[in-house]
Amino acid sequence: MENRILQPRFKDSSHFKDFWTKGNGKQLIEFSGAEVNFNEFEKFAPYFYHVDEIGDQVVKDVYLTKKFHEASKEIEHYIRNGVSENDDVPESVKELFLQTQRIPDWLDYDLIKSGAELCMRSNLDALISLRDYCLIGGYDYAYLNKPLIATEALKKGAVKRLSETLDFWVNATRYDALEVHKKGYEFAIKTRLIHSYARVSLKKYYKKWDTENWGEPINSWDMMATYIGFSLVFLHSLHKLGNTFSEKEEKGLFHLWKYVGYLLGIPEDLLPNDKKQATEYFYLWTSVQPPADKDSVLLAHSLLDESLENPILKYQFQRKNLRYLHICCTWFLLDDEVCKRLQIPDVSNKKAFPRTKWLINKIYDKTVSRQARINKGNKDQMKVLSDYLKITHNSNFH
Repeated sequence: MENRILQPRFKDSSHFKDFWTKGNGKQLIEFSGAEVNFNEFEKFAPYFYHVDEIGDQVVKDVYLTKKFHEASKEIEHYIRNGVSENDDVPESVKELFLQTQRIPDWLDYDLIKSGAELCMRSNLDALISLRDYCLIGGYDYAYLNKPLIATEALKKGAVKRLSETLDFWVNATRYDALEVHKKGYEFAIKTRLIHSYARVSLKKYYKKWDTENWGEPINSWDMMATYIGFSLVFLHSLHKLGNTFSEKEEKGLFHLWKYVGYLLGIPEDLLPNDKKQATEYFYLWTSVQPPADKDSVLLAHSLLDESLENPILKYQFQRKNLRYLHICCTWFLLDDEVCKRLQIPDVSNKKAFPRTKWLINKIYDKTVSRQARINKGNKDQMKVLSDYLKITHNSNFH
């Protein structure tokens, strides 16, 4: 970790203050009972310049020494079969797999199961939350998006990016998915190495990278914020859409993402255990992020227009309607200020759909059993994922 002194440089800026005194930040504080201050800033700040060095070394030892498909096959072999102390493999590979195969002593599979059930039970609300709050809301943090811009993710298109996020999220949140060698575990390892591969390439080829201001590419602190998106922000979104959850489900959701974070090589002291801690951690991180810039607007619009490009719906009017519904949910879930910065189109009657959704959830909650909702939610989410995967396997989206 380099010895750079980072300050909470945006703590007096209006975008930071507005978010935490009258926007979603204020709601998060009320929702979680967090006590926000800068007392622990120095503890977290160094992580802005900290990265997953083990993952980076694996990329250098495996991916940069052979053809990409051979390297991928080799890694896949380790994921499926495990690596032991005596295997004849690069030291970095040994280190990465011995870490991820070791079950941390805090891990509770029963809690993870409750977290997974909440993800399944919330059905399409989960996907709305991920897309219209977590993902698009993340675009408001200009520095967080720099790796996406530098690796030209925009050119790949939102359909592909959404499909990858969905694939990862769905596979990490099913029953038993995170057991060693299973599907969710596999996704976590592969995602970790994708991050390392992107980082190693960026450092090599992207000369304009501004480490001082943006932090290291895909640094540990930014990773923490991303995973708080999957836990705290996701939970807050479900709450806003009228879903209720038990204390165990809520604890389980944080536990599930804490373990995913552990598999991804995020330092353990950055992984919150509950919504109070997550809000306090998130508060500190947002103080080093400037508001949306022109790249943020491009990313947000690319995501909104995804509905129009995506051939899942056959007719243009259906696609336009879907885009309209996502815009309504974005205005409903995010602060007006954030929507304006991201230049989200202002549409008429934008609160109607989310309010109806809220009402339906309240009724549904009382009339349909929890198990039936878990089963249906799992089925519906898998269906959306398979539709997306079908499309992206189509040549147009490569």
